[in-house]
Amino acid sequence: MSTIYDFTLDELKEKLKPSFRAKQVYNWIYKKYVTSYDEMKNIPNDLKEQLKENYEIDILKIVKKEKSLDGSIKYLFQLKDRHTVESVLLLMKEKKVNEDGSIERGEKYTVCISTQVGCKVGCTFCLTAKGGFVRNLSVGEIVNQIVQIKKDNQIPENKTLNIVFMGMGEPLDNYKNFVHSVKVFSEEEGLAISRRRQTVSTSGLSSKIEKLGNEDLGIQLAISLHAVDDELRSELIPMNKAYNIKSIIDAVRKFPVDARKKVMFEYLVIKDKNDDISSAQKLLKLLDGIKAKVNLIYFNPYPGTSYQRPQREDMVKFQEYLTSRGLLCTIRESKGLDISAACGQLKEKETNGSS
Repeated sequence: MSTIYDFTLDELKEKLKPSFRAKQVYNWIYKKYVTSYDEMKNIPNDLKEQLKENYEIDILKIVKKEKSLDGSIKYLFQLKDRHTVESVLLLMKEKKVNEDGSIERGEKYTVCISTQVGCKVGCTFCLTAKGGFVRNLSVGEIVNQIVQIKKDNQIPENKTLNIVFMGMGEPLDNYKNFVHSVKVFSEEEGLAISRRRQTVSTSGLSSKIEKLGNEDLGIQLAISLHAVDDELRSELIPMNKAYNIKSIIDAVRKFPVDARKKVMFEYLVIKDKNDDISSAQKLLKLLDGIKAKVNLIYFNPYPGTSYQRPQREDMVKFQEYLTSRGLLCTIRESKGLDISAACGQLKEKETNGSS
């Protein structure tokens, strides 16, 4: 059965007659966050019955959440088939209130969402890989993660946020549903999340990066690079054997980038693996001529891994080497270190029954 979250507004208008009912339904699910058709006061009973018969609405359930001291919240969602996926709400900037009580600036949120149950990529530093690949998420299951999180945090309908497709799974491996969810997210009558506020983070399926570029959706691109030579990258990301660094960089060079934006290169820094100045030199050469920003990420240790968190001083040296040579580079201060923030950690903990 389809879900009510699977459709753009035009698609729903095709299915519901008279078509103005589609906008009303959109209003209920994306602005009022209702989870039952019975809550839709202005929808006639016969249409409610039709909706109940054809389109599931209550499709995800929050089974666990952990809140960090920095305001980040990690969610574990259970799907209808009892599989689970994770999402993270990141509080990027706190609300700023003036002395008179007026709000100078509202909170700024970013949500990382999943696109698959499990993952085929098999990154050695990622817990999601341990469970293997189970299935793709439907459009509705992708979209409903945002709806649930907005509802759970009472985030008003007109409060925009940023989405990063970088939870569990490889978004470009679920290409069709990922692209369609981008369109649903950006519907003005729905969640109204501008496409320039949506970023896809990919481990580098170069053929799909090229395909996405040709669609010119207007979304941002982030590449999980993590290494500057194929030997190390193949150790960290076995899929690199099929999509090597050169093929990824070639695809990125063709990708349409907004004049005000840059392609983000995520670089997970692992102690004694890729944290030296020699790696920084190679990275600078690799990205020459690309409108790029490098985001250095501390490896987030988890039980059983042999990889270690890098030293702060090595991160700073790496960053300073790149920035002093004109490549924009930031160090992502890890959020949620006091909770199961690394991808797959909360699911793994719940599965194994540990606390």
